[in-house]
Amino acid sequence: MSTILKEEFPVAAMDFVTAGEASAQIKRLLKKLGVDANIIRRLAIACYEAEINLVIHSEGGKLVLEVGSEEVSLTSKDVGPGIPDIELAMSEGYSTASDDVRMMGFGAGMGLANMARNADRFHIDSKVGDGTTIEMIFDIK
Repeated sequence: MSTILKEEFPVAAMDFVTAGEASAQIKRLLKKLGVDANIIRRLAIACYEAEINLVIHSEGGKLVLEVGSEEVSLTSKDVGPGIPDIELAMSEGYSTASDDVRMMGFGAGMGLANMARNADRFHIDSKVGDGTTIEMIFDIK
């Protein structure tokens, strides 16, 4: 993939005030680049889910956007507790969010499933005690 644009967006743990800002910036960048609206919609959903997961479940991390001529790559990388059972975590409705987070309307357990459903290709790698990396690819050609 020849890279047209690569940008990183830091995401702070438990920062619900700015949660969603990175996703909004990424959506604006893709619109400026003329990416198809349907791809932007799918990517925006996956991006927001990834960003909220970084806020809720990690000790902080980043979203990395890479735009090429044939695909857009979105990577979520965190420092955090890791995911002990990825298969269980991918189950719709499964969540480890605290009651406080749920009271704010987050933590419904749909994040990973929504990311996988919206990406053309999805890969998750997690190590307990180290962190999680999620790679999502969206074909644009």
